[in-house]
Amino acid sequence: MTAALGSTRRDKIDELAARAGQVPAGGGGVSLARSAFRRLRRDPVAIIGAVIVVAFLLVAALAPWLAPRDPLEQALLSEVRQGSIPGSREGFPLGVDQLGRDVLSRLIYGSRQSLLIGVVSTVLGAVAGMALGVLAGAFGGWVDTVVMRFVDILLSIPGLLMAISISVLLGQNQYALMIAIAVTQVPVFARLLRGSMLSQRDSDYALAAKALGVKRSRIVLGHVLPNSLSPVIVQATLSLATAIIEAAALSFLGLGDPDISRPEWGAMLSSAQAVLSFAPMLAVYPALCIIVVALGFTLLGESLREALDPKFRR
Repeated sequence: MTAALGSTRRDKIDELAARAGQVPAGGGGVSLARSAFRRLRRDPVAIIGAVIVVAFLLVAALAPWLAPRDPLEQALLSEVRQGSIPGSREGFPLGVDQLGRDVLSRLIYGSRQSLLIGVVSTVLGAVAGMALGVLAGAFGGWVDTVVMRFVDILLSIPGLLMAISISVLLGQNQYALMIAIAVTQVPVFARLLRGSMLSQRDSDYALAAKALGVKRSRIVLGHVLPNSLSPVIVQATLSLATAIIEAAALSFLGLGDPDISRPEWGAMLSSAQAVLSFAPMLAVYPALCIIVVALGFTLLGESLREALDPKFRR
């Protein structure tokens, strides 16, 4: 009898959660994810963004097979002169840099670094920010006040300035770069999840669960939190674009990975400054890569936002 009553309570709560538009009720209707996917398939902006993102992921994953040469091989160093760098030719579609290394191969391998730094820093920032958001959204009261004041302090510091300060304090290495970018993203995820949880906390299914005597921890972790993750997922997609741009900016300022065996777009931009007067394309190529990839993630993220937002469903 007790088990049957518990099952009935869970079914009622799940049904109310489904009516909130987050979970499919008893197999009827269309789930939020499936409905969003249908809209994304018909959205040309989403398709363009997805194509760019998938192409970027494939290039990064298949870099050893796609790159025509070793990115560290100084194949044409003997032809590099003061004020003159060999341009495009057979075997070197985009020419070489000031050390005689193939630019195309370095761009392809640089995508791996951008992807690694972007994904790791975004995951770290999302996990830390979501932990703060759950604390603030679940407990409220003085816990919410303390967490939000800490988040406000982080928000009061310009992101790039904070990232530079952390990179200097932790030292010039790849891990410091990831942590520095992650810290700048923590307050965004914290405020976003906290606001989403506050709106879900007062919804019908949460109030029904309280009335039925369900523990608060189960309500928060089993219902409120899962139904609050949609905007966080969208923000993670947008934050990837920001992370890639910030990684390139820190590398451009000389705060990136000092290991020259790992090509990176921001570092390529920085090294190209010395030869801009006679080889401007060495700066144009990595800049275009950064712009296109950031644009792809931004287009996909904005389309996801509209697809998951009930106000745009019509």
